[in-house]
Amino acid sequence: EPRSTPAAHAAHSDAAIVFTSGATGPAKAVAYSRAGIAATRDTLLGHYEFTDDDVLVAAFAPWAVLGPLLGISSVIPAMDASRPGSLTAESLSAAMEHAGGTVMWMSPAALSSVLSGARPGSPARTRLARAGSSLRLLLLAGAPIARSLLRDVMDLWPECDVRTPYGMTEVLPATDVTAREVLAEPPGAGVLVGRPLPSVEIAVAAVDSDGTPSSELSTEAGVLGEVALRAPHLKDRYDAQAFVEQRTSRNRGWHRTGDVGVLDEQGRLWLEGRLGHVITTVNGPVGPVSIEQRIEEGLGGVGADRIVTAAVGVGPAGAQVLVVVCAPAVVGAGAPRIRQRHVDLAEMPLATRVRSIARDAHVPDVAAVLWIDRMPVDIRHGAKIDRARLAADAERLLAGHG
Repeated sequence: EPRSTPAAHAAHSDAAIVFTSGATGPAKAVAYSRAGIAATRDTLLGHYEFTDDDVLVAAFAPWAVLGPLLGISSVIPAMDASRPGSLTAESLSAAMEHAGGTVMWMSPAALSSVLSGARPGSPARTRLARAGSSLRLLLLAGAPIARSLLRDVMDLWPECDVRTPYGMTEVLPATDVTAREVLAEPPGAGVLVGRPLPSVEIAVAAVDSDGTPSSELSTEAGVLGEVALRAPHLKDRYDAQAFVEQRTSRNRGWHRTGDVGVLDEQGRLWLEGRLGHVITTVNGPVGPVSIEQRIEEGLGGVGADRIVTAAVGVGPAGAQVLVVVCAPAVVGAGAPRIRQRHVDLAEMPLATRVRSIARDAHVPDVAAVLWIDRMPVDIRHGAKIDRARLAADAERLLAGHG
């Protein structure tokens, strides 16, 4: 007897509930319809030209789901899935050799850990280079990638196409760019994440003097604003989170990402951090990432000598001052995963260098330079800096409540 197709198989019915990392606020339940999942699959297949011969190395464990979605084989290296930085050169080499990987998806923290254990001239690097000889495509995503890491990985696998796509749990991927194009641009303008994919539209909602985004969307070049996306592979909704859904979908058909960035004359997107990280000075709002890039480039250093920075605003909205928090880029293996210690004043030589670099780089005056032994980062990616926590710590310290 003929039966009607179950409603569960309808294109608009729910196919998956995927949770965000909670790195930039409370974790959200992202609902995807069957049509949305299919559109994500088709976008990935079409843009990156996956074939039945491809083998995915999921060096960022959550993306192991892409293998079944794309219909290709996949392997996860031996690592702690909750700690991307636990991936080692040895375990990655073993996984790549075992599977003959042609495509790899990796987070910045994992890449940094792998390369730190595969120094030039070491046996580990030789094995890693050999294991990666079958790679045709490396996707680095989840957080901004240091330029030094891009150079190093391109030197390690010179024949591999290295890309840094931008996206999120709600829509992935949204933009794409090659590492060569990123490195061809001078540092200090934000994180270049490239042009939107053919099926994606990008606009920004300009932020005003106190950091509030406009209700209108713009594609004008050079405007700092909240990034908004529209695409066929966009999420269906936030499940049981009506307020969040209303706030992020205020422009019908668009998703307000909470990220801030700038479109250039070529239609490329440059990211500047999160909306809540915008520094609202008396001279107008500025993004933290371009400030951090310029200071880190000036500080120089490699490996254990490299310093990472976080630019945060302290004070009332519209009259904030710039505070720069510094930390070592490489933390010893014996360091605890979570540090409860708050920021302290940086030593005078470092503070003087940072202020001098900031002046030469034409960024706002630096009110204070602070130090923390380890940057607070999210658990999933191990790379997204918690600037909100650093700003709160800095405000307490500078108010004398250390």
